[in-house]
Amino acid sequence: MEAVSALIPEIIRSEVIAPPYWLRKLPARQIGLGKDLLVRLLFSCLVDADFLDTAAHFDGTGTPRVAPDTDMASLHSRFETRRRAYLKRKEPSPVDAVRSTVYEQALAAAEGNPGVYVLHVPTGGGKTLASAGFALRHAARHRLRRVVVAVPFISITEQNAEVYRDLLDPGEGEAGAPVVLEHHSSADLDGTGGASRWARLAAENWDAPMVVTTTVQLFQSLFANRPAAMRKLHRLAGAVIVLDEVQALPDRLLAPILSALRGLVEHFGASVVLASATQPEFWTLPELEGSPRHMVIDDVQGLFTELRRVKYTWRSDADLSWEEVADDIAGEPESQVLAVVNTTKDASVLHKCLVNLAGAGESGSAASAASMGDRLRTPGQPAVLHLSTRMTAEHRREVIELIRSRLAAGLRTFVVSTSLIEAGVDIDFPCVYRAMAPAESLQQAAGRCNRDGRNTQGRVVIFRPSEGGDPRGGSYDAAKSASERNFGPDLADPDDLAALSRYYTDRYAAQGTDGRAFGEEIQQLRRALDFPEVAREFRMIDDSYSQPVLVVRPEKSEEDRDRIEADIKQLRDPYPTGPEVLRRLQPHTASLPRHEVLKALSSGIAEPVVGDLVVWRGFYDAARGLDSERTEDPAAFLI
Repeated sequence: MEAVSALIPEIIRSEVIAPPYWLRKLPARQIGLGKDLLVRLLFSCLVDADFLDTAAHFDGTGTPRVAPDTDMASLHSRFETRRRAYLKRKEPSPVDAVRSTVYEQALAAAEGNPGVYVLHVPTGGGKTLASAGFALRHAARHRLRRVVVAVPFISITEQNAEVYRDLLDPGEGEAGAPVVLEHHSSADLDGTGGASRWARLAAENWDAPMVVTTTVQLFQSLFANRPAAMRKLHRLAGAVIVLDEVQALPDRLLAPILSALRGLVEHFGASVVLASATQPEFWTLPELEGSPRHMVIDDVQGLFTELRRVKYTWRSDADLSWEEVADDIAGEPESQVLAVVNTTKDASVLHKCLVNLAGAGESGSAASAASMGDRLRTPGQPAVLHLSTRMTAEHRREVIELIRSRLAAGLRTFVVSTSLIEAGVDIDFPCVYRAMAPAESLQQAAGRCNRDGRNTQGRVVIFRPSEGGDPRGGSYDAAKSASERNFGPDLADPDDLAALSRYYTDRYAAQGTDGRAFGEEIQQLRRALDFPEVAREFRMIDDSYSQPVLVVRPEKSEEDRDRIEADIKQLRDPYPTGPEVLRRLQPHTASLPRHEVLKALSSGIAEPVVGDLVVWRGFYDAARGLDSERTEDPAAFLI
């Protein structure tokens, strides 16, 4: 300290620094939470400055690299100009007028004071553009520094980031730095076994005008205790934070999440947008009680009535087998049907049933994956396709693009998917089957049906498979039970807003009133300023259940396989070169239940890489992805 104070005398203070006024005025129960958030943001400023100063020292410049504040008004103007051109290029839709109204109301609401805003728009109502338009206008109006958009799934992050880059990044020949930073990671590389050297792989300081990330990345960083993860947090001060598909936030963490968001708004100059077609009743929880709620849309009920494009059919058979479900789907008069189920196992079983029902197909040994793909794109050739997290991100993207091309061409197409297709995936089927699930999932699945209003009325069939499974967890059980009490053939449909409000109240009440189901234990740790224990307890993803798996797909070219293997080898190197390696491997990452990963490791069909990340050496089905039980060639997925 003496050596430092000789250079910086002001580091030694004779007086005590008083805490901020707002902290002293908080109720006693809130003071600890206020201290927790304040310390986190101050620590973020400190460690980011340290990272930047260190980088400046070693690159020889001596000047930390900090981007100048962005002219958000100019950025909003660019967004408006390109948005109009973007809409002109799109094929007209019967719901375009409604989407335009939603957008105009969002811009009008953006003139309001900073706070917590609710963007309640039906699926297909133009939420992606409306939320960005609001955020940019609001930032310009109130001189906020950046926009942070967080979504629950990486696939939506990539989709939204691509749209925003087209609308905001400098075009070819235009001067200026990139605007949109896309930041996400599917692997925890700061796990046990000496992997802490990989903490910096995910380190970004979000020094960009617009950040598109995942809710996992956002909140896992907000409640972390590692410098590399926390250095971005001070960028949330004075930002517009858009939480898309907010219904996907886990109940078990709502207390810390909502209280932190409220703290950022009330004490650090942020605004928050809660965007969803199925808005949870967050204001019935203590963390938002008394906080103003600003509605972006004037008449939500009227908007839902105007945009209702489907009719619900309820199949209440208690003994409905997967074979019978497949038979019903194959017998639909519509030639394009999406079926959404609750688990990856259910998706695999139903997919096999639909393939077997057709009674045709070649084995993978008789036809390469590439030739299968050629036939799938052949006019007149029907297909049964599959989507789940057992497939790599790249594989899923390929299948989604194939689905879109087949739908556009009017080809006979059946798709079996887990819930990953429900939130934010812009896809439009005339008929959707959905296994019984929580109400928000039912409505989100319906959002993939007649999305653009091109049919008179889409058809959504809710069914109860006798052999169907469910995700694990008490909050899921409470949500599904509350759905069964509020929605059904003699009750309400999932897009009934009054019933949806009752459903959320019922769902929250069923989990108890002491707050333990919503993360009150974490709040107690925050009050005690126990940062390490908060980081251990706060887990957006239940890592006791799922684990990331790297896959080198057999159908890829030899050159591509060699490149992926080289990146995997580099991940194992004790001297990594940077986060770009992990980003390159992201498309080749799938997910498996942890017990399957442990079994695969013990049997030699998976190998550890770093942290909790493993590489798969077992069977990979060309249609369904990871399969730890099979070693033979996959069945064809053609009908």
